[in-house]
Amino acid sequence: MTNPKVDFYFNKDSNWKKEFEALRRIVLDCGLNEELKWGEPCYVYDKANIVLIHGFKDYCALLFFKGALLKDANGILIQQTQNVQAARQIRFTSITKILELKSVLKAYIFEAIEVEKAGLKVKLKKTEEFNFPIEFQKKLDQNPALKTAFEALSPGRQRGYIFYFSQAKQSTTREKRVEKYLEKILNGKGLDD
Repeated sequence: MTNPKVDFYFNKDSNWKKEFEALRRIVLDCGLNEELKWGEPCYVYDKANIVLIHGFKDYCALLFFKGALLKDANGILIQQTQNVQAARQIRFTSITKILELKSVLKAYIFEAIEVEKAGLKVKLKKTEEFNFPIEFQKKLDQNPALKTAFEALSPGRQRGYIFYFSQAKQSTTREKRVEKYLEKILNGKGLDD
């Protein structure tokens, strides 16, 4: 059943309007509840996020929150970046492809619902399993207050900083990023807080 709070997303002018509508019909045919989360149509089963519809410049996609646990018999799930641990996308550039894959998409959605019903969880890496940028590690070693503050952050906030610092290719850029965010870490804030 459609949710009026989500209708605006499908009514707005978009390059993917037809594709979004087709994806919406397919997902709703699978018996999920439609909600608005993160400004996107999100489909839930028993309060658990199953799949999200979203669009980008070059494609639109179905994002499976626990896609890493799906069998992916058709080899169509995509891990957006190497740092994404659980979610997987199926990307589309035309309504034709969506309609061709309608029964496959429904099978993936039903499998995702079964994963949720079974209570399966994606085994996420612990923060200490990620490669710490040496520039950040030096700061932690030199500043006990910084180390204590960083360790007090939630694992998600810790990973956010590690990813952000690590993405810089040059050591000087990593150093600048670390310096810029020292105060936020000391104040117990996440990267985007």
